[in-house]
Amino acid sequence: MLITVEETAEKIQAGKILLIAGDELLLTQLPKGKWIAGTIPYFMTKEAGGLTSHTHLFVNEIKNFIGNIKIISYKDKELARITSDAADNGFSFIIIPANSSAHFAYAQKAPSFKNIFFKPILGWIAGVHLSQISNITPKVFNGETGEYLDQDAIVMHISLAQNQIAMINILNLFQQGNGDSITFDKDGFQVQDCYINGKQQNLSQYLLTNAIDIKLPLVADYYGTSINASVQNIDEEKQLVDLYAPVFKNVTYKIAAPISNYVNEFYQQFPRYSVNPIFSCNCILNYLYGELEGKHTDPIIGPMTFGEIAYQLLNQTLVYLEIETL
Repeated sequence: MLITVEETAEKIQAGKILLIAGDELLLTQLPKGKWIAGTIPYFMTKEAGGLTSHTHLFVNEIKNFIGNIKIISYKDKELARITSDAADNGFSFIIIPANSSAHFAYAQKAPSFKNIFFKPILGWIAGVHLSQISNITPKVFNGETGEYLDQDAIVMHISLAQNQIAMINILNLFQQGNGDSITFDKDGFQVQDCYINGKQQNLSQYLLTNAIDIKLPLVADYYGTSINASVQNIDEEKQLVDLYAPVFKNVTYKIAAPISNYVNEFYQQFPRYSVNPIFSCNCILNYLYGELEGKHTDPIIGPMTFGEIAYQLLNQTLVYLEIETL
């Protein structure tokens, strides 16, 4: 729900367990309690569709199925502990500031963490209004201590009853196109050379020469699951390509197939069965490129983020969480 600072404070003081997204100035006004938060002003809402707000907070209340909870901050070198700190049956909700040491470490190392794909971990990358990127640092908040962090991750570990199970779902509208196969000989957010159909070539030159629409991400097919690495910037002079998520060596990528209408494609691919997410987030790139301001993606509502986490870091991907009772 999109509510005021005062309404959010009332929930905190009533002992509610909250996941919060919003403007930094609003988050600093909240009292201590059982909550974590990250900065972002972009949201998908039920009432108004996509919107930008510096006056309201987006609040997810975790209720009905809570066991124990732990709120822990992690520095970049401590992130591998998340899986061991997680509940045996539950889920861990993580928020990481964009461009922080924790962001880069999690993006590149999370797939190798012990039990990473056996412990439900989801969340998002905190950001700022696009006009403020150069002068405001994204932050995450520990509601228990009142501290805010710009380099570390904040995690809420939540345990569930034995008859409940956390189900993380992703919806990636992008699929590999029919073009060239692209591989890399090292992992990273910044790419210079790559291999196009096995032949070494500079990636920036390839994208520019072939007039590739960089709104389309590089897509890898992981055993039927599409994982994106979105292009942030092409530095033609330095012949470098900056990405929003790292590519990994020895994985085959292709430029995504184009999408003509984001909202139509969303509803075509969204599950036909009843979906009841307790949390969802989507990518700021989908918000911008899909022109989602004022448009609806119900029942998926929540923050539009600088990256999504479903076990590992994702880009241009919708993530949502459901709790199933067995």
